[in-house]
Amino acid sequence: MRKINTPLDLNLIKSLKAGQEFSLSGTIYTARDQAHKRLVEAINTCKCLPIQLKGAVIYYCGPTQTLKGKVIGSCGPTTSSRMDEFTPLLLDNGLKVMIGKGGRSKEVKAAIKKYQGVYFITYAGCGALLAKYVKAAKVVAYRDLGPEAILKLEVKDFPLIVAIDANGGSIYG
Repeated sequence: MRKINTPLDLNLIKSLKAGQEFSLSGTIYTARDQAHKRLVEAINTCKCLPIQLKGAVIYYCGPTQTLKGKVIGSCGPTTSSRMDEFTPLLLDNGLKVMIGKGGRSKEVKAAIKKYQGVYFITYAGCGALLAKYVKAAKVVAYRDLGPEAILKLEVKDFPLIVAIDANGGSIYG
């Protein structure tokens, strides 16, 4: 399995092809529906964003409570289509990489191609296993959202599959 590191540069993103498998190391951010809604509201009202979107990797995940002695609780992917209404604007504002599970709308697929991003999937139903790839976790925004707060994660060899590539190729057809 090929290893890649954040930040992913545009040349690397453009070289990825749907169906390829990778392991990712570096910084990623968790964000689900409510965090996405707040990010979009901040963009629309010209407020400062709590994270830098340019080149960011967002993982659609709301981890469970962290057990004593662990870095993070179970942290499997959530259904990505729940973020579809927010995704084109975030891509327009610099987001390049998303991680989740399941298919995306035709609008998101078109936006990924337009803004030269990439959508990865990871193993659903394996949140406890995926937690083993997280080496550090820290809430960086929207703490009041609980498990939907934005967390900054440091991951090592986090397993991914390219689901939609920057050229519009898709494992979903």
